[in-house]
Amino acid sequence: MAAEQTGPAGDDLHQGRAIDKVADLGRDIGEYIRSQREHAKISLRQLSKQAGVSNPYLSQIERGLRKPSAEILQQIAKGLRISAEALYVQAGILDLPAGGPVTDAVRSDTELTERQKQVLLDIYESFRKENRTARESTVEGSDVDVHVEAQGPTEE
Repeated sequence: MAAEQTGPAGDDLHQGRAIDKVADLGRDIGEYIRSQREHAKISLRQLSKQAGVSNPYLSQIERGLRKPSAEILQQIAKGLRISAEALYVQAGILDLPAGGPVTDAVRSDTELTERQKQVLLDIYESFRKENRTARESTVEGSDVDVHVEAQGPTEE
């Protein structure tokens, strides 16, 4: 196994890896935008018009030749009718929000659009908040600890 180089040559090697990572992000975001556009059945020309981005520039983004700014991503998200947050996460601008098994499953489902995923997650979170509030008010209003066990069907 080759040892990591130090000094000027090693710095060049490290910079090369960093540049490769940025190039990968550009390709990844471009592929993601293209897949979202195709899923929405929107042409490149239509999306460029809706997003207010030139057709050649959008094409370069999709091919991974350009890495768009957060502002451009926001315009593209608007044109695709998806959350800008989804594009920011994909572009590496934002970290993926923390979740659990349900949110992870929704986010990883390739059959859902970004908008559908966001609606499902909003509904799920509203139910969790509602239950948390109800649980807190029940526990606060009594001297008894509330403990409910899930039971399967019973035979009688």
